[in-house]
Amino acid sequence: MYTYGPVPSRRLGRSLGVSPIPPKTCSYSCVYCQLGRTNRKQITRESFYPKEDILAEIAELMEVSSPDYITFVGDGEPTLCKDISWLIGQCKEKWTIPVAVITNGSLLFLEDVRHDLKKADVVLPTLDAGNEKTFKIINRPHGHIKYDAMLRGLVDFRSGYSGQIWLEVMLVKGLNDTEDELLNIRQAVDMIHPDRVYVVIPIRPPAESWVKPPDPSTILKAQQILGEAIPLAGLESGQFGLQEFSDARQAIMGIASRHPLRREQAADIEKTFSAPETVKQMLRDKEIVEVEYNGNKYLLPGYFIRG
Repeated sequence: MYTYGPVPSRRLGRSLGVSPIPPKTCSYSCVYCQLGRTNRKQITRESFYPKEDILAEIAELMEVSSPDYITFVGDGEPTLCKDISWLIGQCKEKWTIPVAVITNGSLLFLEDVRHDLKKADVVLPTLDAGNEKTFKIINRPHGHIKYDAMLRGLVDFRSGYSGQIWLEVMLVKGLNDTEDELLNIRQAVDMIHPDRVYVVIPIRPPAESWVKPPDPSTILKAQQILGEAIPLAGLESGQFGLQEFSDARQAIMGIASRHPLRREQAADIEKTFSAPETVKQMLRDKEIVEVEYNGNKYLLPGYFIRG
């Protein structure tokens, strides 16, 4: 299954997700990743799946839903898909819904990647560090990706891209939330000239259990230093699209594998399918596990790699 949702997004409203890559295939293994540790770290781009099959799934969901965005996001880094330009172009031709790409930005130093994203309406890259040392600690990039090259890729993409760039900065307590680290990030932001800057904090169980969100006062300071940045510190709200699922178990597993579910969200899915004991049974069978993070209980697939 390549598509899912629409899912509620704090930036994109109702977002129809498209994952053109295998699960947990990425150029980074970020300490805060809600999908767990990367088990297939690579920078080589591939056609992982038939592009026509991916487009067909998008078309199926578009027939039964009205998302605000078609979003290429992946269970890792979507620009690893060599067919993303074709897929974006087809979506633009077939539907009037804007297309977004959520990317870690690591491969924008490659000219073909910058070219492939030009047709997207919005690109949301990540920038969590202002120097090589912090970059390696928080993003744990593929060994061939260096900070300066990554940053230059973002700058070069901005110069040749006419759409919107919404830059995201994920803050992790004790890693990149000091004044010095934030000032370094601000220097990089000023080089990129994004249309928006979002300050994001971990709200779902991260890959590493020691990852914590910063204090509220630190988030406020980050907003000021980064130039009237927009905070995304609250939980998302809204209903998940369930059209592609045949029962509650399939829906809970399918969504949780890409978007860890709060217990109350899973309860809503149970109600939709009139299957009130589904979560209990899945926990007993160890299909899913319950993890508490930042005062909320989340359901995740039992196979997620976490430390």
